[in-house]
Amino acid sequence: MGVWVTVPGLLLLYFLTNTLGVSPFIAGLTLLVPKIVDAVVHPAFGSWSDRLARRTGHRRGMMRWGLLLGVAMCAMFTVPGGMTGVWAAVWVGCWYVVGNLLFASFQVPYLTTPSDLLVGYHERTRVFMVRMVLLTVGLLVAGVVAPAMVADGQRASYVAMAAILGVAMIVSGLVAIRGVRRLTESCGFRMPDQRAHSTRADLRVAWQDRDFRLLVLSYLFTGTTTHLVLAAVPFYATYVLDDSGMIAVLMGAFLAPAVFASPIWLRVSRRIGKQRGLLLSQLLFVLGTATLVAGDRIGVAVSVAVVVVLGIAFAGLQLFAFSMVPDAVAAAEKRGSSRAGAYTGVWTATEAVGTAIGPYVYSAALAIGGFAAAVDGDTVAQSDSALSAVLIGFTAVPAVLMLVALLIQRRCGLDRTAPLA
Repeated sequence: MGVWVTVPGLLLLYFLTNTLGVSPFIAGLTLLVPKIVDAVVHPAFGSWSDRLARRTGHRRGMMRWGLLLGVAMCAMFTVPGGMTGVWAAVWVGCWYVVGNLLFASFQVPYLTTPSDLLVGYHERTRVFMVRMVLLTVGLLVAGVVAPAMVADGQRASYVAMAAILGVAMIVSGLVAIRGVRRLTESCGFRMPDQRAHSTRADLRVAWQDRDFRLLVLSYLFTGTTTHLVLAAVPFYATYVLDDSGMIAVLMGAFLAPAVFASPIWLRVSRRIGKQRGLLLSQLLFVLGTATLVAGDRIGVAVSVAVVVVLGIAFAGLQLFAFSMVPDAVAAAEKRGSSRAGAYTGVWTATEAVGTAIGPYVYSAALAIGGFAAAVDGDTVAQSDSALSAVLIGFTAVPAVLMLVALLIQRRCGLDRTAPLA
């Protein structure tokens, strides 16, 4: 999951504009349209997952389809030779749709697992903390290795990168399926509501849950912000810090802190609760991105240090938000309804929309600034307005978006209603 989240989020916009000669506007649409498809299918996958769990007593059948994700990853970056511009965007976009569908078939039942387990409030956070640490390993490896492998901007390098990481995805997916089976067997499995429900009915129940709705809306802005930052890192390193070699450094600075920060955030959760921990993470992210507005005037060292702070905040954003989803399911179960797959489907659909809107917002900023596309990594002179768009899109825009997420999250009362046991 970490590889699929990182590589397209980090490199696909840059790959389209700087290797395939796609304009920023078309490149943004190429990333947006597949995620719109995602938003439609995820809730359906959630309801489907519940039906399979009622029939078989587990959700692993859907996860096995996700093992084909490595194949889609390789195909997405293997653009036929000579294909550039709009047709190259169509090729990438079609395979991105296929990959996202395979990812959803793995992600939805996988993220529903903590809701299925017969464990309590703090134990659910611990489960997600372990998941977050290992996910970060995938994010970190992909975020550092992938940019290094494609530093020359050539198509062949992208193909080799996708093939190697695709194999890693298949292997780790097999390990995950086995781990989910062992975990549900040892902790016990909470069977979904035995009554059959339509996807529309499941969506209605999830949306009518006020605290879950606020959590979802807040995470929509949070996910949009973090994926905007992820897509903007190559541009910030190349055009603001004037060193494309800093892409891997910034990704390492952003992701590595999560390895040690997640256990710290777990302790914070035990002291002040998940809601306050999430608000604190969002505030740190706002302050960090606002600080980077100064651009290269603050120097490379300070820029990297601020990105480390963003990485620490990112760990909290992921841990607290994701671990509150099974809390919402547990609260709903206490009220007499258990539809864990449906809730997770809505959640992952929201995440999918955020991953699309973030890069699209940044590509729109580049288009407004007049950013010029290139082919096969060629150097193209950029106007002052384009360079300003690169900086503002990476700093001021995410600061505002995360502030909106914080204001919405303040209204959520899930910590007051979720069962603690």
